Amino acid sequence: MRAIGYFRESVDLGASLAQQNKAFLEFCEHEGYEVAGSFVDASSSNGHAPGFRQLVAFLREPDKGFVVVVIPSIQALGGDLRDAARRYFQLEGLGAQIAPMTGGADLVAAWGDQDGNSRLSERVRAAMRKKAVKGEVLGRPPYGYKVGNRRRLELIPEEAVVVRYIYRLYLNEGMGIRLIARRLNGEDLKTRRGGNWSMVSIRDILRNRAYLGTYSRFGVRVPGSHPSLVSTEDFRMVQDRLNARRTSYAPRVASQFLLSGMAHCGHCGNKLIGVSRKQSWKRQSGEKVSNSYRYYQCESRTNQSVCNYHTRRADDLETQVRDALGAAFADGAGFPQAGDDAAVLAEQHDELDRHRARLRAIDRRIEGYIDAAVKGRLAKEKMHKLSVAAAGERLAVEDAIETVERRIADHLSASDRKRGRERDVTHLLDAWDEVTFPERQSALREAVARVTVSDDQALILTLRA
Repeated sequence: MRAIGYFRESVDLGASLAQQNKAFLEFCEHEGYEVAGSFVDASSSNGHAPGFRQLVAFLREPDKGFVVVVIPSIQALGGDLRDAARRYFQLEGLGAQIAPMTGGADLVAAWGDQDGNSRLSERVRAAMRKKAVKGEVLGRPPYGYKVGNRRRLELIPEEAVVVRYIYRLYLNEGMGIRLIARRLNGEDLKTRRGGNWSMVSIRDILRNRAYLGTYSRFGVRVPGSHPSLVSTEDFRMVQDRLNARRTSYAPRVASQFLLSGMAHCGHCGNKLIGVSRKQSWKRQSGEKVSNSYRYYQCESRTNQSVCNYHTRRADDLETQVRDALGAAFADGAGFPQAGDDAAVLAEQHDELDRHRARLRAIDRRIEGYIDAAVKGRLAKEKMHKLSVAAAGERLAVEDAIETVERRIADHLSASDRKRGRERDVTHLLDAWDEVTFPERQSALREAVARVTVSDDQALILTLRA
């Protein structure tokens, strides 16, 4: 088996790069591994890890064979355990076996033992608890309330009426969450931000114990801290009904949809979201048959019960987008004329911000999975599967960030960038079925700003400038 070493220059590791490399060679000799090379990151990398990125590029090579990545310890993969955990799952997602020379390979145990940042966060929580014990509001007040004197919750009469209305519709009239959202939107009742009600916003109100007059935060409960909006009995009955409707407590593995964030409903303008459904039935012979369906559906209908069921099969719509993109670039055509260099640079910085926001969201997901496993709420096997999938998404976003940063660093002119993107689109269309899903989606987002879909199979493709 071939072994690749990965080392970091860090005082926290207690060993120089030379010492780490010596330990690596001795470890490989003891285990019978064939040394294939090593990758190194310096301590002054300003948050970047070029050595790790080179390791990723190596593991992506089709002819690399079976590889074990040898590291001093799991913690040595990153500047902190969170960074190390993300890289750990990225390596596993690329098919590498990870062999720490010390400390074992139990990431959950290492996560549970970490106490560096936890001490600081605990001090912050302690200060917050002191405020919570007094019933002082921390953060944004729930719908129906505002922050009043002594930072206590006070009623907003017009919002309080809507909260009581939601509870009455759910409890007394037997309406479901979706129908309540439709009723409120149909009566032109708006959320605090002036938007439409969704299933999520209705569910949050029905679950919020603040409406009992109890302030809860950081494990502290202060009964009678502010005026209540529902009775204890009504709230209990609502929770019983909500809990009875839950059929599965396991986290869902989200299906990937190529046009997520790009496809929009041609009737209301809202996004189309990917939906997966599985149906089972019996044939006359008694044989049980099941099938899965994937399609895009208007988010306004799904979450707010406005608009209509404007749906399109996922495979059909994605094929139509590919054909439309090919037609747009046929006969030497390409992107619309871009603006000047300053405009291009500003666009690149905006795109960089969007990618970094996606990284933060993915990081929160991975940390949540590991926290759930540490606390026993999620099986280690399930945590591992979810984290590897999320880490793969993160690699794709890191690739996109590298591309954008390279463009910014090179100060590409608008015309040069336009020609480069047109070459990327040509490659995408030629190798559509060969490239991985993250690569295909990243390239498509580089080319297409918006896909507008109507029921009559009409499609409007808006290319990026």
